[in-house]
Amino acid sequence: MRASISCSQFFAKVVFTGLLVCLGVAPVMSQQTPPRSPSDTVREFYKAMREKKFREAFSMSIYKPAIEPLKPQEFEDLRPDFEKMAAVIPVQVNLGGEQVSGDIATVFVKVKEGDAPEQAEPVTLILVDGAWIIGDKENQAIVKKAGKQFFFNARIDTHHDEVQAMLTRVSLAQLLYSQQHEGLFADLATLISLGLLPKDLEGTESTGYRFHVNALAGGKSWNAAAEPAQYGRTGRLSFYLDPSGVRSSDTGGKPLTPGSKN
Repeated sequence: MRASISCSQFFAKVVFTGLLVCLGVAPVMSQQTPPRSPSDTVREFYKAMREKKFREAFSMSIYKPAIEPLKPQEFEDLRPDFEKMAAVIPVQVNLGGEQVSGDIATVFVKVKEGDAPEQAEPVTLILVDGAWIIGDKENQAIVKKAGKQFFFNARIDTHHDEVQAMLTRVSLAQLLYSQQHEGLFADLATLISLGLLPKDLEGTESTGYRFHVNALAGGKSWNAAAEPAQYGRTGRLSFYLDPSGVRSSDTGGKPLTPGSKN
């Protein structure tokens, strides 16, 4: 990750910015839309995310400084990540009230998973220039500092965690295969064909990484590696795994060799 905010937290925080337009020279009575309440802000954010209006949604959050500078191609590059966030948002969002203390508010979102009792999860908002936005001041400062790189950094951090988890799965797959094949090991294609590893490891679209699993010396030993499909965009660390464990290092996107150090 290891920014303060992960991709999985994006959908829970948001920003709203109001625009006041005054017309004419003489004093006039201007009609203004009342500012959104904290609950209204949360409700509108979830609605915009479900409708995949990602720029509108993130403009109602502390992520506005990260979404506004994105060029069209950069935005499209990040769209799959945004769509993953939208996919986990329930169709029906129930709010269980709000608490306001000065320029900080908490809205309680009722979440129900399976047969478990419904639980109220808190969403924090802050008041900025007269408008409530989702997020907190600490993370707002982090987003402002990173600018448009924030989303790419968060993606990279997430991918690094996912690669670590997948390499652990590779180790377990090799162990299981070995137990069933007289101590021999298999390559990536074989492990995928047996359902021991997911098929999407054949490509880079969902993982952002190129994975390699090799059976060596006629299957008597093995190793695995993973490097970012787009260095600096989908990842920075390259990984190497063998029975002794996993190692990682920033090699500029090149494969990590067995002799490399962390």
